[in-house]
Amino acid sequence: MLVYGSEAVIPAEVEIPSLRVIQEAELDDAEWVKSRYEQLALIDGKRMNVVCHGQLYQNRMSRAFNKRVKPRKFALGQLVLKKIFPHQDEAKGKFSPNWQGSYMVHRVLTGGALILTEMYGEVWPKPINADAVKRYYI
Repeated sequence: MLVYGSEAVIPAEVEIPSLRVIQEAELDDAEWVKSRYEQLALIDGKRMNVVCHGQLYQNRMSRAFNKRVKPRKFALGQLVLKKIFPHQDEAKGKFSPNWQGSYMVHRVLTGGALILTEMYGEVWPKPINADAVKRYYI
């Protein structure tokens, strides 16, 4: 009752009302079924309102977050360093370097992904997120 605002009824009781529901409602079967169908129709409308409200909230939160985000632009042939993540084999300990490279940008994909190539020409098969690389200035 606290969740739905009315007594919770399983969907099977809409078609075949139980004795408990009929006694509480003090209605005949036809009126009870009609009122239940109306309530079920209202539930769909309420669900749609909740979904729309959730989408609006997510859009507001993403706009507020994206205000502070500065996109990184990379061009073909730029030199970059790749971040070494803790789960990689190159991460040996506390005093190991945090960046490896230098790599060249082979392709710039949509959504901030890059395809890198080694300095001697080997192209990496997997794209990497632009957040995991930084420009390398010589």
